Amino acid sequence: MAGVTDLVFRRICKRLGADVMVTEFVSAEGILRRDDRTRHYTEFDEDQRPVGVQLFGADGARMGEAARKVIDWKEPNFIDINFGCPVNKVVAKNGGSSLLRDCPLLEQVASQVAKAVGSQVPVTAKIRIGWDQNSINAVQVARILEDCGIQVITVHGRTRAQGYSGLANWEVIQQVAESVRVPVIGNGDITTEEDVQRRLRETSVSGLMIGRAALGYPWIFREARHFLETGQRLPSVSDEERWSLMTEHCRMAVAAGYQGSEKNVLQSMRSRLMAYSRGLRGGKFVRQRFCHVESVAEVEDVAAAYLSGALHPSQLEDEPVLV
Repeated sequence: MAGVTDLVFRRICKRLGADVMVTEFVSAEGILRRDDRTRHYTEFDEDQRPVGVQLFGADGARMGEAARKVIDWKEPNFIDINFGCPVNKVVAKNGGSSLLRDCPLLEQVASQVAKAVGSQVPVTAKIRIGWDQNSINAVQVARILEDCGIQVITVHGRTRAQGYSGLANWEVIQQVAESVRVPVIGNGDITTEEDVQRRLRETSVSGLMIGRAALGYPWIFREARHFLETGQRLPSVSDEERWSLMTEHCRMAVAAGYQGSEKNVLQSMRSRLMAYSRGLRGGKFVRQRFCHVESVAEVEDVAAAYLSGALHPSQLEDEPVLV
């Protein structure tokens, strides 16, 4: 979730009920070069604990050294190794899910990171079920990771070739959960509180990881927790609460100051705002305006117009699209 699970968004998710946090994944080489931008990705608030820092790379010794540096700097609760990212620029450097095609190298990376970290903190790993449909090897990979000392394994139920298309294969996730003694976390297509309950009830996983569904709807954590505890669904999030969170997120991002000027921050926030708007009545009209916002005040103006009814589709049918 590079570019998504930043410090500010994790604050929001924690407040709304997420149990365990993981940072954006960071390059082990960037850590070793003491790159300021890379280092900033490892930051977290104390109240976000338990929190892990996620690393990627393909050199076990360098990965282990980077893990030790992160522990010295930040004292996270765990180090997570990313063997699942499908993005081309990561795979091209033999990182992420590319190691699913090279089990000896994957074993080397996992074992050397675990050895370097020792008993300081647990080392966990995230994988996909395989490179493609012809090489689904998640069970084999999970057993290798367990033997290397990895203490928790998260499985995303798609192959690298799938990217984020199609459906997650929970049968393979279940096979992994049955094949190793360490806890297995399931990931993929968890979008509602009913999904959470069903996967916990029907599989042997020890927990669930929610990713993309939280991008536009972080309330899923609160709703899932309530549903598991009571069996009752919470009322739908109101438009007022949605807009309140959207504007708060923008203000928090500007205050964090990681991306320079307010204009730069809001430009980077546009995709986030569009994700938040999905499911809103007249959402496509809202997104047209989000394409151009450059300040928190502009977002607040869109919010005020929406809540007053000015952006309802029936009132905008003949209005030209803003460009």
